[in-house]
Formats: sequence, structure tokens, C-alpha cells
Amino acid sequence: MNPLPQESTIVGKRLMDAGYVLPAVPEPRADYLPAKTVGGFVYLSGQVPFVENELRVQGRLGEDVSEEAGANEAALAALNALSAAYTLLGGLDDVDVASVTVYVASAPSFHNHHLVANGASKVIGVAFGPHPRTSVGVTSLPLNAVVEVQLVLAVRSAGHEDLVS
Repeated sequence: MNPLPQESTIVGKRLMDAGYVLPAVPEPRADYLPAKTVGGFVYLSGQVPFVENELRVQGRLGEDVSEEAGANEAALAALNALSAAYTLLGGLDDVDVASVTVYVASAPSFHNHHLVANGASKVIGVAFGPHPRTSVGVTSLPLNAVVEVQLVLAVRSAGHEDLVS
């Protein structure tokens, strides 16, 4: 699967300069759209950390997956979400982040969901700067994924560059 042509956009260049490559959008494994525009917002389906349509790490934090591995998987899932938005919109330069939600599959004794979610926030932060975020611990995720990242983006309209502050 070929990565997206991100070098032609401002946000894409920021990501590349930080070492992040937007992959091709993973194929949905069920009946849903990866992204959809409604009004002035882009709603992204939750993305898991597929690499070439495979989950390389599976399980739960606090049992068989380390915090560091979880943060790395959150970064991959965030890149997949950004790829879905890029593919829908043809770029990411005209959007702001309205919301980031990171679901973390974890054992009941695991309490550092926020640190795992930082993996996604690092990617989103490079692309767009500071953003609102929620991290949630769950007992399991689809396909035994470690994390799932969901984004809501606000599309800037002409003359309204500061929709989100």
C-alpha cells in the first residue's frame, strides 16, 4: 500500500519533518465509512493501528502490552485516522481538531490510559498543535486491537480561520 502524497500540503510536511508518514487508508473490516463530512465537520470512524492492513500488536495494556508499545500503537492509529481525513478532503490544511478520543484496551489494574493516548496526541500535535482529548479504558476493542482513535475535525470556511480556539 502506497503512502499518501502528503509532501504537497503544509500539514503533511509538518508530519514528514517529524518522521510521520500518512499510510494508505486501511480497508474497513465491517460496514462503515472511514470518514464523512456533515455540516462543517469531518467525523472519522475509530481507527485501529493497522500497518498494511495488519495489527502487529494485540492485547491489553497492563497484561501483555507495555505502556510504550501502547503509545506507539496510538500514534499509528492516529496516522490512520488522519489518512482517512486526508483521503476524503484531499488534504488537511483547512481543518482544525475539534475532538480526539483514544480508547485503550486495558486490564482493570491499568491506570495510565492518558500516557498511552499521548502517542496519538504527539501525532495530532505535530499536525495541528494543542487539541482537546479524551482517553478511555475499555476491556476490549475490535480485532483485539490495543487502541482505537477517533477524531472530529472542523473544516475552516473562507474568512473564518479561527473556528476552534
